[in-house]
Amino acid sequence: MRPLLFLLCLSTLAAAQPASPVAQDSVVTARIPILRQLYAPASLILGGLIANGHSEESISHELAESRNRHMPRFRTHIDDYIQFSPLAVAYVLDAFGVRSKTDALNRTAILIKGEAMALSTATILKSATHSLRPDGSSYNSFPSGHTTQAFAAATFLNEEYKDRYPWIPYASFTAASSVGLLRVANNRHYISDVLVGAGIGYLSMKAAYWTHQYKWGKRKASAKPVY
Repeated sequence: MRPLLFLLCLSTLAAAQPASPVAQDSVVTARIPILRQLYAPASLILGGLIANGHSEESISHELAESRNRHMPRFRTHIDDYIQFSPLAVAYVLDAFGVRSKTDALNRTAILIKGEAMALSTATILKSATHSLRPDGSSYNSFPSGHTTQAFAAATFLNEEYKDRYPWIPYASFTAASSVGLLRVANNRHYISDVLVGAGIGYLSMKAAYWTHQYKWGKRKASAKPVY
């Protein structure tokens, strides 16, 4: 039953997204207050902290041992590429003329800011915690950088296209979740590393949108806020 903790925490991300498109981004902001949008990353980070532990009986260590018993030879590098796939999809859609929520200049500025927050946070935590990877290769396990990147990218794609395509939240976060699962399957990370990395990536990109000032132009769509 314990592996369900991972899947349940990851599923909160898709559940936190609107199930159907809404007219404008200002309406979305009004209907889904920032506090409510914190539920998903908070659940992921809390789940990671609960799973974390240095004892052999911790959830993270038990899952790592289970992986080593049942799939000791499993190796793949596809997660190195999937982590960036939502970014590729976002810019390919834009290249084909599919309208996004934000213009190219502001969108790129938001992306850079969100990526900087996500990766710098992950890097600082890796250095501060000095946690040994499950495969014993290095002391930079916590949190998972791949998963941080994947969820930052998924959140970016979701923010830009969820109002136009209702399936985007499910596709983007499924891709991001697969990266986290593969990091555990590859014996490169504990489940706690993955959950906290997912929360950091999601929250960092959301914060980039919340704080962006749109200095180079207005949003593509505008509407009076709904209270």
